[in-house]
Amino acid sequence: MTDLKKFAQDVIRHEADAVAALADRLDESFEQAVEAILNCTGRVIVTGMGKSGLIGRKIVATFNSTGISSFFLHPAEALHGDLGLVRSEDIMMVLSKSGQLYELEELIGAAKRLDVRIIALAGTVDSPLFQKADIALDCSVASEACPNNLVPTSSSTAALVMGDALAVALLEARDFSTSDFAVLHPGGFLGRRLLKHVSELHHTGEEVPLVTAEATLSQMMVEMSAKRLGCVMMKDEKGKLGGIFTDGDLRRLWEKEPDQDLIKLKAADVMIRSSKVVREDAVLDAALALMEKHAITQLPTVDADNRLVGIIHLHDILKSKLV
Repeated sequence: MTDLKKFAQDVIRHEADAVAALADRLDESFEQAVEAILNCTGRVIVTGMGKSGLIGRKIVATFNSTGISSFFLHPAEALHGDLGLVRSEDIMMVLSKSGQLYELEELIGAAKRLDVRIIALAGTVDSPLFQKADIALDCSVASEACPNNLVPTSSSTAALVMGDALAVALLEARDFSTSDFAVLHPGGFLGRRLLKHVSELHHTGEEVPLVTAEATLSQMMVEMSAKRLGCVMMKDEKGKLGGIFTDGDLRRLWEKEPDQDLIKLKAADVMIRSSKVVREDAVLDAALALMEKHAITQLPTVDADNRLVGIIHLHDILKSKLV
């Protein structure tokens, strides 16, 4: 009996090799395709038959989710009336392994009569599609992962990856940010996290654990216990963060000076002066990234003038169910 696990591993490696080979064949046509889409004042119309059409629909979804207006046009439906959707300012992206389908040739002819530029993602470089396109991207593969070299596997994966390469290159060219992504995904988990701001979750006013520079360690512990945020802070004369002292700092202080009379220490003696802070108008994801990077659970929050406003705790983020 065939070793199915090994067979599957061979398929995966076969497709991975086919994708890797694409990188070495990229030329100026790729940059031309990116430039054409960047300068397009209409939509990117993606079309293809069969498996190519399914890959095309995924490319459309990726383009739309990253701010490139796009839609899928079925070649046969286009030839029976849906060409009315096409405008001269659009770009048409045509996907095909063989590049020789009747419907595609007719559609390309019709698109050119409408003065629409054609970008081809072609699996055969000597095909009519590759030759007639204004910009042609070589998506050919040495063979399919199918043992009979028939079922579209490596070829469809190659076309999909080329579409992803275009989409991500367009992100880079447009300086597309996480905030831009969030605006287009307000209903998704990641979008909600990127749209929610620190100011919606942080503690302010009486909830902020504050002490003066002269507060004793005992007074600091009372304030820390009362506010239940695992720390106390103090302000300087300008209202900026003067320091922070956490329950972890207390443990480290005790371990370092077990014989010292800690009760006599004042806040000014033990406060950590170089604490990380986060703007209250920052997105929640920025606060979480800071916490993860520096392995901390509390972040003082400040306003545009760097004045202390409040504090956000990792537990606040976790309770929001956005991570």
